[in-house]
Amino acid sequence: MSLTKPHMKSRRSPSRATGSQPFSANSIEKKSRINGATEVTSVCPYCAVGCSQLIYVKGGKVIDIEGNPASPINGGKLCPKGANTFQLSTNPHRVKHVMYRAPFSDRWEQRPLDWAMNRIAELTMQAREDGFVETRDEATLNHMTNVMSLGGATMDNEENYLIKKLLNGGLGIVPIENQARI
Repeated sequence: MSLTKPHMKSRRSPSRATGSQPFSANSIEKKSRINGATEVTSVCPYCAVGCSQLIYVKGGKVIDIEGNPASPINGGKLCPKGANTFQLSTNPHRVKHVMYRAPFSDRWEQRPLDWAMNRIAELTMQAREDGFVETRDEATLNHMTNVMSLGGATMDNEENYLIKKLLNGGLGIVPIENQARI
């Protein structure tokens, strides 16, 4: 027994959007906002799961972010935080410059990026000089005792390899940890 009535037409015609629907010609001619955008694959910045995202860029600006359906981790789905990554990246209140608060100061100051990078390098070298141990009991150590590294779980093997080489081999940092869950 058929559930459709013989006098009713099927609504599945190719001209559905233009034929019997109340859309204006202007609405019919509109295209998707990601039409012509460059698609960039990225990783969600929030937690350690490492969900893949597709970021759409047009004219040098992010216009949309969505879950990557090709990802074996999230299969195109995003949690509420990941779904708000677009808002995070395009929020007009987002701080886009270096803010520095001097020790014991009650206010933040805007500083240039070059100043901040040099300051980080200076403090790292000072910490290395203060905590570097060359030898102990006639054994060569060449390690720092006052600095450690805690990496993010979304880093891949290549990033971890480079961090290990720089921090351990270059600076002598021994405690290097990565919070990998996957």
